[in-house]
Amino acid sequence: MSGSTGRPLGRRTFVLGSAAAAGTAALTGPLAATASAAGFGWSDDGSNYVVDTGASLVFKVSKTNGDLTSLVYKGTEYQGYGGKNSHVESGLGTSTVTIAQSGSTILVAVAYGTLKHYYAARSGENNVYLWTNKADSSVTATRYIVRVKAGLFLNDEPDSYTYAPTVIESADVFEKSDGQTRAKHYSRLRVMDYDCIGWTTGSVGLWMVRSNHEKASGGPFYRSLLRHQSADGGGLYEILYYGENQTESERYGLQGPYVIAFTDGGAPSSSLYPGTLTTSWADSLGISGYVAAGGRGRVAGVGISGRDTAYAYTVGLANSAAQYWGSARSSDGYFSIAGVLPGTYTLTVFKGELAVYTGSVSVSAGSTTTLNTLAIPSSNDPSNASAIWRINNWDGTPGGFKNADLMTYMHPSDVRAASWTGNVVIGSGTETSGFPCYLWKDVNSGIIVYFRLTAAQAAAAHTLRIGVTTAYANGRPQVVVNDTWTSAVPSPPTQPSTRSLTVGSYRGNNHTFTYSVPASAWLTDTSAYNTLKIYVASGSGTTSYLSAGTAIDAIDLLA
Repeated sequence: MSGSTGRPLGRRTFVLGSAAAAGTAALTGPLAATASAAGFGWSDDGSNYVVDTGASLVFKVSKTNGDLTSLVYKGTEYQGYGGKNSHVESGLGTSTVTIAQSGSTILVAVAYGTLKHYYAARSGENNVYLWTNKADSSVTATRYIVRVKAGLFLNDEPDSYTYAPTVIESADVFEKSDGQTRAKHYSRLRVMDYDCIGWTTGSVGLWMVRSNHEKASGGPFYRSLLRHQSADGGGLYEILYYGENQTESERYGLQGPYVIAFTDGGAPSSSLYPGTLTTSWADSLGISGYVAAGGRGRVAGVGISGRDTAYAYTVGLANSAAQYWGSARSSDGYFSIAGVLPGTYTLTVFKGELAVYTGSVSVSAGSTTTLNTLAIPSSNDPSNASAIWRINNWDGTPGGFKNADLMTYMHPSDVRAASWTGNVVIGSGTETSGFPCYLWKDVNSGIIVYFRLTAAQAAAAHTLRIGVTTAYANGRPQVVVNDTWTSAVPSPPTQPSTRSLTVGSYRGNNHTFTYSVPASAWLTDTSAYNTLKIYVASGSGTTSYLSAGTAIDAIDLLA
């Protein structure tokens, strides 16, 4: 984790292939295969449309169901493992598949009920551009997966799915013989941290470049499947909607372009990345739901005041139809978010991942909405409250707590994780690093915080705050002070209903629990340590790491 606070992850990108050339005539229907570069064109082998990009890439699309059945780069077949093709979800079934070519662009269109999917090739490029338009809930389509043959790329990184001898959870989390854990869920990266994901041998790279995720859900900090590799082969994902620890409803509409890109393993241009990819050549292709640049607007903010400059700030836009985000400049908080569909959005400013400002902004096609300096009220940042003591700082993540830097790419039972116990003493200097990032009812409930109070502090009532970032099975903290005062069990806040803490995600709905502790609860002996015991309350969950649990952001006792 990076930054002066050791908390939010830094951006991680992989450089991809050549940029798309601009400009093309409209596609008006299937045309005879022609070539505007050596070899560029398409043919029909009876079962598939065969597209030659005129570079080093030839791919095939099934005329029956729209699967990508072959992906040949420089004479080597990369498509396929376990007898499966690359496709939307696990395959669409019988579909209407058509192909059209005009000048330097070939488009394959797949229609399956209300769902529309597209593949495009550009003359001289080793890229396949994809769009998927899921119009409603009638079709289950939450991903596109590129299935890669085994043995072509070596990979056993922590964010890679590697089948192992022992299944330890839900048939999708595994433990290797050395005690390390693997699961397809463990991605390390938030959406805003990466532009693409893939593999390279040093001479060949195969990558999935993500779309701008405007029709996805979960916001900039969401984590989902990225890639996996096993004995059968590998997979690269573009997630259109992922339900695991999801905080938002599914959005519908066109997602893309996302890109399957081959490189020579070097350091090519980043011009395929979301936000920099120019697709004016696709404006007239007739892609369902496509909105060209001229039909979009931009939001620009002069700055953000009231920031804690130790943290990165992100500005998000969201409504029921779309989502966007951008980073605020560290010097003054200036931000610019382009390519936004017209509409009215909730604008949220995040300190780290903690919402500290919300407002509303309207966007019109072809224009920029300029905002004056946004002022974050002091009371909106809980770090500004005067505290007798505080464990960790408030930024909407468990970063800094024990094991927090590991939990996005391993199971809590992993041999690399430190013990989940963690009684701490205020003033020791290890309060944060010694306190576990997650608490479970069946694992470490009842962790103790020891602290002293002055006579004046012990004579007054105080507010205790515990901030959480998500919860599993309605887990929430109940506290006991000096074994004499017990808080009520708080009501559970709205949180995702799926697994979270064991599948690499602490990102749910941030919530602050407050407890009014009376003066009678404190010890009057100023040399003695008061004790705060934090329990996890819930009647849900099962056992161990699937018992009710929660992820901690910060804990403090207010003055």
